[in-house]
This record gives sequence, structure tokens and C-alpha cells, in this order.
Amino acid sequence: MKLKSLLNGIEGLKAKGNLDTDVKGITHNSKNVKEGDMFIAIKGFDTDGHKYIKDAVENGAKVIVIQEGETIKKSDIKDDTIVISAPDTRIATSKIACNFYNNPSSKFTLIGVTGTKGKTTTTFMIKRVLEKAGHKVGLIGTVANYIGDKNLGESSRTTPESLELQKLFADMVEAKIDTVVMEVSSQSLKLHRVDDCQFDIGLFTNFSEDHISPKEHPDMEDYFNSKLKLFDMCKIGFINADDFNVLKVKKLAKNCDIKTYGIDNAADLLAKDITITNSSVDFKVKIGQKNERVKTGIPGRFSVYNSLAAISVALKFGIDAETIKEALVDVRVPGRSELVPNKKDLTIMIDYAHSPESLQNILSAVKVYTKGRVISVFGCGGDRDHGKRPIMGEISGNIADFTVITSDNPRTEEPSEIVKEIEDGAFCGTGVSNLEIKEGTEKIGSHAFAQMKLNVVVLPKSVKEIGSVAFAGNPIDTVVIKSKDTKYDDMTFRSTKIGLPNIYEIWKIPTD
Repeated sequence: MKLKSLLNGIEGLKAKGNLDTDVKGITHNSKNVKEGDMFIAIKGFDTDGHKYIKDAVENGAKVIVIQEGETIKKSDIKDDTIVISAPDTRIATSKIACNFYNNPSSKFTLIGVTGTKGKTTTTFMIKRVLEKAGHKVGLIGTVANYIGDKNLGESSRTTPESLELQKLFADMVEAKIDTVVMEVSSQSLKLHRVDDCQFDIGLFTNFSEDHISPKEHPDMEDYFNSKLKLFDMCKIGFINADDFNVLKVKKLAKNCDIKTYGIDNAADLLAKDITITNSSVDFKVKIGQKNERVKTGIPGRFSVYNSLAAISVALKFGIDAETIKEALVDVRVPGRSELVPNKKDLTIMIDYAHSPESLQNILSAVKVYTKGRVISVFGCGGDRDHGKRPIMGEISGNIADFTVITSDNPRTEEPSEIVKEIEDGAFCGTGVSNLEIKEGTEKIGSHAFAQMKLNVVVLPKSVKEIGSVAFAGNPIDTVVIKSKDTKYDDMTFRSTKIGLPNIYEIWKIPTD
């Protein structure tokens, strides 16, 4: 494709070279450059693509796209290298990719699903219902990407980078896909991966604390506003009426027709008379002029919301009640309340709960119908929101009978440090009355043993630091601190039966 065609629609460009040059391919990875390709330099969180311009040119790059304000060493390029400067290379990448693949998302119906949790399940439900109605559907998301029935393999991220995404769209057009349903992450919206996608329908499942980190979102406002962008890009939106934050979309999305679904609050689509078992959930919902009983094989109250979202989309497509019911009853989602067959007559369930609320939802749902013990095995990913780790530890410690904390994709972090942060909240609020802290323990995290039923606390000499409110809210009347080096503050034993002065007197008493 001609370079000038690739650059069509991008504002603020500065070019040096022949714009009639043919470009054979596009990449932002210098290792993937082939002769006649365009290399786009992108500043990432871990590295800067501008450092690899020389490598790209040596591998055959004919065109280099750089960030405005960046300079290139003459020694890094050739005399015939075409250099393009763009105000934002991420924005430019999205437009270039869309142009290169001839705007593929304009050739099918595109449904975007965002939200803190429920995205994966909802997309699979929508796909199943549409396919049952005769549509040929593509799916893009966390678990895998699909073109019809063809599984393209495990996904590297929830929403692909724009180059990969537009290529995938083009492959779907070639396969005669008529509808694509995709998970749209807050990061993809913030980092312009989906800027040039022509969304027809947007869906917001729910909103809660997650993805707050230096590499994601600085705060909840940024997290929400990133998701809100989806509803400036689509014509029709469906949102969860029971989520206060999500409801704000109805006022903020100016050019999108917003409809609601829910359980507790007034909504355009309302579920009633809910029954939850260990293998399914069913409920009544008005479809057309008739109250229908809908059932899905994914247990838990959250499955009602996901089902309502899928039904909302299905009704927009004009799909009848029987087709909807037949599709939802047998929908299965890999890694979402997925039951594992075994010969031990045990109920083993896999669920991709990665936020405090989603972990609480799945454990609470399981606890309702479990006759024996609930054993929770979970971890937290590295380079992600640190604040949620002790909260998730506390949730599992409170609900499960036994908690196993393991490593889960630590990325650049030390796995043991992630585990320690989870442990900080693992016993909070559990109701434990007896506690033994063994010699060798050096640090007790914030909230670690708060809101329990402890009367006596004996801390070994090895403990050097106790986190704020670590023992708060206990009926403690005796504390023995064996080392003068132990650091704590006036919140550590807040709301107990002893005061701070008494604690100082206690550690002065010889205890050996």
C-alpha cells in the first residue's frame, strides 16, 4: 500500500521522503521487520521503541514513524529512509493499521464489552446466543480469540494492540464473519488500541476497584473515564442498573442510546425470582410480552447479570425467547465457574477471579451450596494493583475454610513478595481466637490480624515491624512484645482493651 494512503486521516504529521513509496508491512517490533516494512517507534512502560530504530533499519525498514520531539541519529538510518513524525505514535498506529487493512470493522457488526468483571462470560454468552440464531460470530478476549468455531489459541492480553487487532478483524472479514463480540479493556481504551474500531453496541457490566498501578491507572477516576470512552464510540449501549458508578454512563454518554438491565433497581430488562444451585442459576425475565424462565449452567448471582447483558444484545438483534433460552442453558466458558471432572467425587471449580469483588462473588456462591469444606487456591498477578492483594487475602480468609496462596504470573515481581502482601489481610475478620506467631517472623502486615477474637498476643524477638491496625478491633487485654526493636504505631492495637502506654510498659518487663 502507498505510504500516503496509510497516513490518511492522521493530523499533525511531518514527513521527510517520498510518500508514494510502497509499504509491504507494519510492525512496532524491530525483530519482526522485513524488507520494505514500516517500523513504528512506541514508548512503552518497560522500554522505548526509539532505541531500536537502528535495528529496524538494518532489518529492512523503509519507513520509520517516530514520536514528535524525538530525534534520530544520522548513523541509525540510511539516506533513503523515510522518517515520519507523529504527535502520538500510539494514535498513529491505530489509524495506520485501520488503513492498511481497509477498515475491516466497518464490514460487520461490532459489539464491545467493558467492565471490571464479567466481560469474558458475557462475550461467550452473546456469541452462543447469536450463533444459535444463525449468525457467524468472531470473539476477541482474555481466554482466547475465535473465528466462528475456530479457536486461534490463548490470548496474550484482553484486547490486542491495534496492529494485531485490525489484522484479526481482516481475517474475520475474509472468513465472512457477520458479528464480532470483543472484550474492551480500560487499557486498550486509554492507550488508543481501539480508536479506529467502528463499534455498533457497547456494554458495561460493572465497576469496582482494580487495575490501579503505575503501569495501568493512577486512580479510580482515570480507570472509569477510560471505560467511558467506549460509549463515545458506539450507537447503542447496555449498562448494569444495579451498579451506581455504571449508571453515571447514562448521563455522561451524550450520543449513545443507553438501555439498562438489573435485579434490584428499575431497569429496562429486569430479572426476578432467582434460584441458584451448585451447577446453575435460573430466573424470570420479561421477553416481549411474556415472562420467560431462563436458565444457565454457570452458578452464582453474577451469572444473572451476565445473562441479562447477553439477552439485551440478543433482543436488539430480534432473537426470539426460545432461541435465547436454548443458547444460555448450555453455554460454557473456559476458566469461568468451570467444573473439573474427577474420580474423587469432589466439586473442583476453576474461575478467573482477579479482583476482590469477583473473588468474593465466586467464593460466596460456592459457600451457599457446599456441604463440606471450601478450599480456596489463588494468587495475584505481578506489576498490577498492590492495594487489592491484602483485600483478596482477607476475603478468602473470611469465606473459605482453608486458603492456599500461590503464585500467579508474577511478571517482574518477586513471587514471595506478592504472597506476603496477600497474607497481610488473610486472617482479618476470620474469628480466630488463638494465635501463635513463631520465632523467625520478621514483619506483620497491615490488617493482618484485625477484627478477630484474640485476647492475648505474644510477639517473638524476631518481629521487627508491625503494620498499622494489624491487631485493631480485637478484645486484646494482654500484649507481650519481646524486643525493644519492634516498630509499631498508635493504630496497631486500636480499639482493643489496652492502651498504647500499657504496651510500652509490657515490653519493658523481662519475658525470658
